Amino acid sequence: MKKINDILRQCKVIEVVGNDDKLVAGLTFDSRKCSDDVAFFALKGTQVDGHDFINKAVEQNCKVVVCERLPENVSDDVTYYVVENSAVALGYAASEFYGRPSEKLRLVGVTGTNGKTTIATLLYRLFFNAGYPCGLLSTIENRINNTVVPSTHTTGDQLQINEMLSRMVEAGCEYAFMEVSSHAIDQDRIAGLRFEGGIFTNLTHDHLDYHKTVAAYRDAKKKFFDNLPASAFALTNLDDRNGMVMLQNTKASKKTYSLRTDADFKGVVMESYFDGMELKINRNNISTFLVGKFNVSNLLAIYGTASLLGMGDDDLLKEISKLQSAPGRFQMVHSDSGVVGIVDYAHTPDALKNVLDTINEIRTHNETLITVAGAGGNRDAAKRPEMAAAAVMRSDRLIITSDNPRFEEPEDIIKQMREGVGGEYYNKVLCISDRREAIRTAVALAKKGDIILVAGKGHENYQEIKGVRHHFDDVEELTKALNEK
Repeated sequence: MKKINDILRQCKVIEVVGNDDKLVAGLTFDSRKCSDDVAFFALKGTQVDGHDFINKAVEQNCKVVVCERLPENVSDDVTYYVVENSAVALGYAASEFYGRPSEKLRLVGVTGTNGKTTIATLLYRLFFNAGYPCGLLSTIENRINNTVVPSTHTTGDQLQINEMLSRMVEAGCEYAFMEVSSHAIDQDRIAGLRFEGGIFTNLTHDHLDYHKTVAAYRDAKKKFFDNLPASAFALTNLDDRNGMVMLQNTKASKKTYSLRTDADFKGVVMESYFDGMELKINRNNISTFLVGKFNVSNLLAIYGTASLLGMGDDDLLKEISKLQSAPGRFQMVHSDSGVVGIVDYAHTPDALKNVLDTINEIRTHNETLITVAGAGGNRDAAKRPEMAAAAVMRSDRLIITSDNPRFEEPEDIIKQMREGVGGEYYNKVLCISDRREAIRTAVALAKKGDIILVAGKGHENYQEIKGVRHHFDDVEELTKALNEK
C-alpha cells in the first residue's frame, strides 16, 4: 500500500476534496477494475470520457478519484483530486507507483512513420548480443532480457509501460528501447518517463484518420522531442524534410544522420544484393544482412544511438554486421522453386515505395516482379489509392487483396485502392479479396527467378475480420504456396 499523496507528488493538483491521507494498492483508468484500494483516473478518451464513469467507480467502492472536473454529486467517503490533465497525472503517478523505473534505465524512444520496429528491435539485439542486460517495448513483442512478453499495441498505456520498465529494472536491465507512436504521444501515455535519447525516422502519410491533418501528425511527433531533457540526445534523419523540425524546440543535444548530406552519422551504399549490403558509415566499412536504402537509414540511427550511448566502435561494428532484419521486415522466403519471396510490413504509400524501389535497384529486370498488397479497414482511407499507385508503378503485376478488413467489406477497400490505378496500368492489376488465394495466384503466375512481394501484414499472424482475429501468417502462406509449386 502506498500513500496517494506520495504517488501524486509530481502531478499538478489544483484542488483536493476529502481526506488526502489515503492508501492505495493500485491505479486504474477502467472503472470496472476499481475497488476500495484502487485509485480511479478519469481520462478523456477519443471515444468515451472517463468522467462519465466516476459514479460507476464509486459504486465499485473506489475511495480515490483523480479527475479534471468534479462530478455533480461528490461522495463524502471519496477523496477527489482535481488535476490539469488526467492522462499526464496518470503517467507521473504510474512512474511513482512503480518506483520511477525509467530513471533507473537508459531509455531510448523511437518515433516516426516507418522504421520504428526495426530500429528498436535491432538496438535491443545489438546491446543484448554485446552482453548488456536490456529490454524492448515494440509492436511485435516486449522483451526483458531474453524473456518474451506478448505485445498488443505499438506503445502501451501509462500503467503497462511503467510496469514493464519496473520488471526490466528488477531483472537487472541497464538499457531499454521502445517504439513511441504518435497516438501515445498525443494521448500523454509517455508522460512521466525520463528518456536518455530520442530518434526520429521519417514522416509520411499515415494515421490521418486520427490526427486529421499532416501538421497535427507532425506536431505529435515533435512533442516527444520538445519534452526531452537537456541531458538527453535527439537524433534525427536529415533526409526527411521534417527531420530538422523535430529539433526546433528541443533542449536535448542535437544529432543527425543522413545518406544524402553531411551529418554526424553519414552512410554510403557501396554494393547491394538481395541478401545484404556493403556500406560505409562515417569512415567504417560494414557488411550487413539488411537490404535497401531505408535499412541504411535504420542502421545509421542504430549506429548513431549506440555511439551516443557510449558503445565503442569495435563492439559496434562487430554486432551490426551480425544483425538480421526484424520479423516481417524485408523477410526473405526461400524455396526450391527458384522464385524469390519477400514479406514486408509496408502498409503506407511511402513504405511500399521504399521496399519496391529497393527490389528494383537490385533486380536485373529480366524477371517479373509481382506485388500482393491490401489496406487495413477502419483506418486512414485516404492512403488506399496512394498505396495502389505506388505499387502498380513499381511492379510488373499487382494483386490487390484484403489486409485486416476489420468491420469494412474487403471489396469496398479494394475498390478504393483501385481508384489509384491509372488507365495505362489497368491490365497489370488483379483484384482477389481472399488473401490466401491472392498469394497462391501470385505464386502460380511466377516463374523461376521471378520475385513476389507480399506487403502489409509482415510479422502479424492473424487477419482481423468483423472483430474476430483468424490465424493468418503471410510468411507461412507464401512458404507453403512456393513449396507446393
